[in-house]
Amino acid sequence: MALSVPGYSPGFQKPPEVVRLRRKRARSRGTAASPPGELPEPAARRAALAAGLLLRPFPAAGGRGGGGRAVARRNPFARLDNRPQVAAEPPDGPARDQPEAPGRPLESNQENDVLREEKVPERTAVTELPETPQVSFSESDISSSKSTELPVDWSIKTRLLFTSSEPFTWADHLKAQEEAQGLVQHCRAIEVTLPKSIQDPKLSTELRCTFQQSLVYWLHPALSWLPLFPRIGADRKMTGKTSPWSNDATLQHVLMSDWSVSFTSLYNLLKTKLCPYFYVCTYQFTVLFRAAGLAGNDLITALVSPTTRGLREAMRNEGIEFSLPLIKESGHKKETASGTSLGYGEYVIQNRDNCFPQYVGFAFAISLTVIFSRKEKHEVQMDHRPESVVFMKGINTFTLLNFLINSKSLVATSGPQAGLPPTLLSPVAFRGATMQMLKARSVNVKTQALSGYRDQFSLEITGPIMPHCLHSLTMLLKSSQSGSFSALLYPHEPTAVFNICLPVDKVLNTEVVHKELTNCGLHPKTLEQLSEIPLLGKSSLRNVVMRDYIYNWRS
Repeated sequence: MALSVPGYSPGFQKPPEVVRLRRKRARSRGTAASPPGELPEPAARRAALAAGLLLRPFPAAGGRGGGGRAVARRNPFARLDNRPQVAAEPPDGPARDQPEAPGRPLESNQENDVLREEKVPERTAVTELPETPQVSFSESDISSSKSTELPVDWSIKTRLLFTSSEPFTWADHLKAQEEAQGLVQHCRAIEVTLPKSIQDPKLSTELRCTFQQSLVYWLHPALSWLPLFPRIGADRKMTGKTSPWSNDATLQHVLMSDWSVSFTSLYNLLKTKLCPYFYVCTYQFTVLFRAAGLAGNDLITALVSPTTRGLREAMRNEGIEFSLPLIKESGHKKETASGTSLGYGEYVIQNRDNCFPQYVGFAFAISLTVIFSRKEKHEVQMDHRPESVVFMKGINTFTLLNFLINSKSLVATSGPQAGLPPTLLSPVAFRGATMQMLKARSVNVKTQALSGYRDQFSLEITGPIMPHCLHSLTMLLKSSQSGSFSALLYPHEPTAVFNICLPVDKVLNTEVVHKELTNCGLHPKTLEQLSEIPLLGKSSLRNVVMRDYIYNWRS
């Protein structure tokens, strides 16, 4: 009879379940018979004992186990990790003395149950597995370079932190005349070229006016009590804010009507090359529209990221032709008459009689089910990821405009952003837009050095910082800080994928591009940078250091 253990329950994994206690066996082989009621020891248990996977039993009491000298028992609470491994056993161990005999599987409630051997290998396997890679860029993905110019970065930054050994006092407390002059310079797109180095930046009116000019951007809608950028993941910041349109259908219709007019105005400016680019920021995705001639393309282009399978299907149904530039073409593909690429499953459906004339009825349905299940799984896996970015150009961008205006999924129907139109961001004025200013703040701190303490000066810029603004500020700091400063850049992550390199049909004439975009409102050097083909891929600039007018950047 098995030894009873208080509190033992076979339904839980307790020590009595893992390590079974049995009665004392006679160690001598000359024992005539086992005590009555004791089952013969299974071969599996003998092998486990030989491998050191089981603990030694308790010695039985004097009057219960029959004759035989009591053996020293082992502490049942000893660490299981201290057991000898199987490989450490000598080849002539007890397991080789008696051959194993096949037998039926042991019941889980038998007295001589074998220790659950799978527990130990699992623990060992976990410790031997390599560490799981984190979802981040590795060292091989970090790009660095030295150049006199920064690469173009199409992501929107939320914060810039510049540091320098020279003060930023020139950025504080602009006079009323300097502020007004900076706004006029922006509205009239006045080109200002600063000298290579400014001797006394604090007394330079031209520098201070240009700084004010660099901080201006245009926004729609403009609601001072609501943060309208970023929109993705902004529900927590908007919670508790007043939104009278959330339950008013009439007010929602008015807001969307005004938004549609502003959106159309921006696209018309882009088409006539009076606006270089603009962003449409929804609560689920962001759209970047770029004028012809920028990023190496000769047509208007648009990027949408991140997307979902439902959004892509809706755009296909509207006749929008787009590509997934980060998805490698795999399997059999076929181009349709409209130029769109069909997957293998779609091709099979359209060419059923030619491809599989022998497949009819149930067999054909099974084959299509397998094809579509694999395709759907692949499409769902890339949803909300950078790989889901879609690219379109030419007339398809205008079709996208109409799709976004008429799409019911563009505006949230519940939550803090319910009924609120998407945010339009532009470097130039457009119909219904409101002029906004980035926030600038300079701080002076003491940092510890080898010789004591030294002054460290910083300038912080916050807000939706667009590509042209980043370039303008770096040109300005190059002059004000004598060609030496460093910067930390904080991008809005969903927009970092806008830096991917897209296919270019032909090499553009730079001089012609600049001449056509002369009136787009950008500085010629900024326009020259935005005309370059992006090189950063799915990443964006994170760290910039300038020393002696030479950039060293990392992404």
